[in-house]
Amino acid sequence: MSAYSADEQHLNRALELARHSIGLASPNPYVGAVITNQGELVGEGSYTYDGVKHAEILALEQAGAKARGGTLYINLEPHGHQGRTPPCTDALIKAGIHRVVASMSDPNPKVSGCGFEQVRQAGMQVEVGQLEEQARKLNEAFARYIRHSTPLVTLKAAMTLDGKIAPAPAEAITANNGIPPGGWITSETAREHVHELRHEHDALLVGAGTILSDNPLLTDRSGKPRRRPLLRVILDSRLRLPLDSRLVRDAASGHKNDVLVFCSSGDDEKQTALEKAGVRVEKIPAFESDGRPDLAAILRRLGEMEILSLMVEGGATINGAALAARVVDKVFLYYAPKILGGTGSVPFAAGPGFHLMTQAAQVQRLYLHRFGEDFAVEGYLRDPYSE
Repeated sequence: MSAYSADEQHLNRALELARHSIGLASPNPYVGAVITNQGELVGEGSYTYDGVKHAEILALEQAGAKARGGTLYINLEPHGHQGRTPPCTDALIKAGIHRVVASMSDPNPKVSGCGFEQVRQAGMQVEVGQLEEQARKLNEAFARYIRHSTPLVTLKAAMTLDGKIAPAPAEAITANNGIPPGGWITSETAREHVHELRHEHDALLVGAGTILSDNPLLTDRSGKPRRRPLLRVILDSRLRLPLDSRLVRDAASGHKNDVLVFCSSGDDEKQTALEKAGVRVEKIPAFESDGRPDLAAILRRLGEMEILSLMVEGGATINGAALAARVVDKVFLYYAPKILGGTGSVPFAAGPGFHLMTQAAQVQRLYLHRFGEDFAVEGYLRDPYSE
């Protein structure tokens, strides 16, 4: 086996370990570390926030004396500054690591390159850049948050081939099953993947209209562990959220503190009733003249709460507002091989839109996914690593 293919194999393992941290590391990045010595795997580790110890330290502890003269493989630049824990670079130097192979530098501009420089000064060989695309994608939410203090925003929707997300709107809240009026657009396989996406996010956002029409729970049903509950965020300008909705009843059934409503106005009595039911209500100034809370202000508030990633799962109005406000970083759009047609069915995004093709939101770096007969398009409206 060539040196390059061995390095790639061990870096892939580091990335796999880092993915084990999904749901368990936020608000910190996902990091996995592998230590080898003369081709033998001697230590590995995966970071979790509650575990405190960084992946490098866990791998060093497992390797023990075998770390001396060995190689560290890691998906992210070794931790080289004082935070919740001392710099991991000090431990690497003390353990006698000879070589560091990393996929990418730290996206935090305040410390980027610091860890590499410290271990280079100690005489270690440092190589950076293999599997960088995979590593950057894994920690894109952390990159967005650490650079801008706001979460990475993903706009998710499921639609027909002609861009419709629902038949003609229902006028009343559905029964207790949470199934959208007219049934599901996408297959069970695609809907299962939605829960994988929810698991990868710190928060979801929908509008009050989605609660009124679909009556969803908006929970993470992936079955995978997470450190803190998925925050369910409702954009409800006039506090229309029904007290008997499944969401409010679920909030009242426990003490998770995981339902947050942003409003710009609303009856004080209704606010008191929601809060008594376990729903948090915060008022955000209305944006311009439409009366809806300012999305940019909401993102800043979520950033203050250390929310790294937000998935928008709303209806046409919320989708249109998010795109018009240019707060969307990426999209994940599911398509089913169906055509609704008609003038009453609901389009993907409502609102004024863009009047010229040159103004249209440009989606770049496309990834295609298959889910049985359905497929999805994943792409970026802006680079999470940009300044």
